[in-house]
Amino acid sequence: MRSCGLYTLPDRRTFDRRFKVMPVQNIIGIMGRRFVSEKIADSTITSIDSSMIRAKNGHVWHRKHMISGHLPRSGIDTDAKWGFSGTRGWIFGYKLHMTCSTGKLIVPLSAGITTANIQDNQEYQNLVEYLPDMRYIVADKGYDDHELYEYTRQRGARLVCPVRRYRHTRGERLELILFYKSKKGRKIHHSRSVSIEPLFGSIKETFGISTSPVSGYNNVSSYLLMCVFVYQVVIYYNCILGNNPRSIRLMLGN
Repeated sequence: MRSCGLYTLPDRRTFDRRFKVMPVQNIIGIMGRRFVSEKIADSTITSIDSSMIRAKNGHVWHRKHMISGHLPRSGIDTDAKWGFSGTRGWIFGYKLHMTCSTGKLIVPLSAGITTANIQDNQEYQNLVEYLPDMRYIVADKGYDDHELYEYTRQRGARLVCPVRRYRHTRGERLELILFYKSKKGRKIHHSRSVSIEPLFGSIKETFGISTSPVSGYNNVSSYLLMCVFVYQVVIYYNCILGNNPRSIRLMLGN
């Protein structure tokens, strides 16, 4: 209260209203650029991916009930949707989309939230637009999309991901395949498995968000993105003080 110049605390409902509309996604992007501009993190090779978040309470709304508009029980998050994960199967909930630096320090650079049914390639441009000084973006096969290759090229970078080869594959697509399979391409793409994948696990474990603690798209988006932002802030704080940047849970008292 003293830091904000307040003499009384606003009503709880005031916090609730502000929480739903805070531009946290923009704030995360700004913080990501700060990491790069201050040379704390390197965005030359940036990794991108998404991770499923189950809806609150684990209550699901089956498709046949969605179509008919029937709610079989109370407590179901009606904003959540069904999405498929190659490792976890069908999930009813949301997706946390994120990019991160690779190399010595792995930190989120941009993030976004969608329902679980949204394909990864649909959020690509929304995340990449925040990224500065990138040369390569590494991703999984879900980002193998001509429009994404072209968009990345216009940004002065290269998208590196598994590329499906067809019988008559020629020209530009063949060049993408050859680069991905080259020694350099494999080395660049390997940074994905040691950066974005462990980062999702760390954030989920730190904040306990494998299942969302809130319901409704606006609440879920604000809550999950705020977790990513706090994660950024703690890493930044540790770097400024010369502490171990990975001491996240210790700093948060977990």
